[in-house]
Amino acid sequence: MVEPHITLDPSSLSPVAEKLRGPLEEQLTSALQAATDRIAHDYSGEPVEEVATELLDETKSGLHQDIAAGFVPDQRELHRVAEAIVREA
Repeated sequence: MVEPHITLDPSSLSPVAEKLRGPLEEQLTSALQAATDRIAHDYSGEPVEEVATELLDETKSGLHQDIAAGFVPDQRELHRVAEAIVREA
């Protein structure tokens, strides 16, 4: 089972975002884990690139729209999670 976790780079955060870093990481991680579980459950042979796109879309749909608008994950890491879903299917 894939258990992704999001860690924000403190050097890229505004002072306000830095103060909220812990709860923000928890919310982003929760949304990504829920998206991962749904996509893994419904996986039916899609290519890794499509799975990565679905992960991003599903994760953003689980977030408040202001947070989703600012959520730009590392594409390599998102691709790594997608590869794990495909590999474990």
